[in-house]
Amino acid sequence: MKIIGIGKNFVNDKSEISALKTGNQLIFLKAESTLVTDNKDIIFPMITNELLYEVELVAKIGKTGKNIPESDAASYISEIGIGIDYTAKDILTSSRENKGPWALAKGFDGASPVNGFKSISNFADLNNINFSLTINGEEKQSGNTSDMIYNFVEIIAFVSKYMTLESGDLIFTGTPASGAGQNFKGDHLKAFIEGELLLDFKLL
Repeated sequence: MKIIGIGKNFVNDKSEISALKTGNQLIFLKAESTLVTDNKDIIFPMITNELLYEVELVAKIGKTGKNIPESDAASYISEIGIGIDYTAKDILTSSRENKGPWALAKGFDGASPVNGFKSISNFADLNNINFSLTINGEEKQSGNTSDMIYNFVEIIAFVSKYMTLESGDLIFTGTPASGAGQNFKGDHLKAFIEGELLLDFKLL
């Protein structure tokens, strides 16, 4: 099972999308061991002093595909859930200074809490899904998939040119352009799709 992430995929103003849509999607991979499911609490990772959160919708792939056309890409999504793409910012900064990869900054244990997967049939329009994140009761991020630079089908078509997508693969589809920030021990995170609480955990 692969965990695929896409970076810098949301705008605050839809008028910006056309200029940013160059075809060069920013794709990265995360280890399967980053996953935390069933709303389990997470031990704050000892490897970082700068833990950054990004709430994202997560598409689960339901069947194997390669070189998938955009016209057929939506049929490869079985479910949509919500998760946090964590980054150890201090480790990422250090790696970038040496032109290194993102692997350690994105791939540590606990870096991908996910929950709330619902059948694709629950979503009438993939380009109009609301989602949000609160931390300690305060809303920090909110977004709608209409603000994505690359939508679900464009991501799937692009990624499948390079790697075969398989049943169970997860795609983190990007975070709202505003509101991402730092987490601290004791924080309580709740993430919602269309106002429904689906992800709920604490950092211990």
